[in-house]
Amino acid sequence: MKRIILGISGASGAIIGIELLKELRQHEDIETHLVITKGGEVTIKEETNYTVEEVKLLANCCYNIEDMAASIASGTFEVYGMIVAPCSMKTLAGIANGFCENLLLRAADVTLKESRPLVLIPRETPFSTIHLKNMLAAKEAGAIILPPMLSFYNKPQTLLDSVRLIVGKALLSLGIRANEFKGWKE
Repeated sequence: MKRIILGISGASGAIIGIELLKELRQHEDIETHLVITKGGEVTIKEETNYTVEEVKLLANCCYNIEDMAASIASGTFEVYGMIVAPCSMKTLAGIANGFCENLLLRAADVTLKESRPLVLIPRETPFSTIHLKNMLAAKEAGAIILPPMLSFYNKPQTLLDSVRLIVGKALLSLGIRANEFKGWKE
């Protein structure tokens, strides 16, 4: 069983994390471990038709953001990788600077220190110099920076089509193929 940690932080784009959970539920060999920041909970309520409880039900395991003794806070808890979707600039800054004030940040820190894949989907535009420096620091520490850039080769008909392309790209970064993902010229 492949364990994937998913963090949803308080940036616009909570639907990306939700669609990741929905996709990963279709993979019988994957177990999802979810942690949502307080800002992430607000964004879920404001931007989607889901309740926080409905989102939590999409995951195999859920953790309280304040539970620093949770299993995902330890390097001995083996995971296949971690995705933060969306990744707020506050969360990015914490990850880039090793500031582990909550469980999401600690899990990301552990993921990096154990040399496991960490995919960050930063949501902000335009990026400031500080944002870019934090992305560079996270990249230099081993993170994969995957902004949710629009693609047009897949001929998206809806916003959800674009979201699902980002989901597919994020999962490809972990070596997992999303069921309906179509890459360039596929």
